[in-house]
Amino acid sequence: MATIALVDDDQNILTSVSMALEADGHDVTTYEDGAQALEAINLKAPDLVVSDIKMPRMDGMELLRRLRQDSSLPLIFLTSKDEEIDEVLGLTLGADDYVKKPFSQRLLLERVKAVLRRADAGPSGSSPDEDKQVIKRGSLTLDPLRHACSWKGDNVTLTVTEFLILQSLASRPGFVKSRDALMDAAYDDQIYVDDRTIDSHIKRIRKKFRVHDKEFDQIETLYGVGYKYKEG
Repeated sequence: MATIALVDDDQNILTSVSMALEADGHDVTTYEDGAQALEAINLKAPDLVVSDIKMPRMDGMELLRRLRQDSSLPLIFLTSKDEEIDEVLGLTLGADDYVKKPFSQRLLLERVKAVLRRADAGPSGSSPDEDKQVIKRGSLTLDPLRHACSWKGDNVTLTVTEFLILQSLASRPGFVKSRDALMDAAYDDQIYVDDRTIDSHIKRIRKKFRVHDKEFDQIETLYGVGYKYKEG
């Protein structure tokens, strides 16, 4: 059972989605805006946040910004059909996934399961022993068991998806990983994401590292092919 914070200003969605999540075995607390949710999350963090974007007082984007200042708490956005720009911005800011309204409850439950599973496990296709090994690549250290990442001794806060993408790249430095391979590493096989989603995550990872090191350039883009983590 996971604890989930559900944030939406639509009472019908709060009621229907919380019932579906609870029926699936989760403990759900509902909030009508981002400000209310942030206050509660700061006191006791849930396992996952599911949030609308357009809300009064504090919208979902601002909630995500505040959470990402010092947390990698998994977050799924609920977006409307006309919010494509918000989807891209949300992924750039560090959202782990998004579901478009109107959505089936079954689809949302699958996305919730996938994000929670990614939070507890390493990349698909690797053995449990590989997932547990601390990876050291020059100034980079990744500790999958603790979901800890550091660069030159400084802690770098990554979301679950960002961590899995970087782990996939750093596990085989010098080898090119296609966007499809990175999707497989970071997402459940029942979830489709496009190339733009992976690109947004890569940009976010680079930005986070450059806060600590302006010269960070270990993730190399091979246009039309994919990405690789530089050797050495």
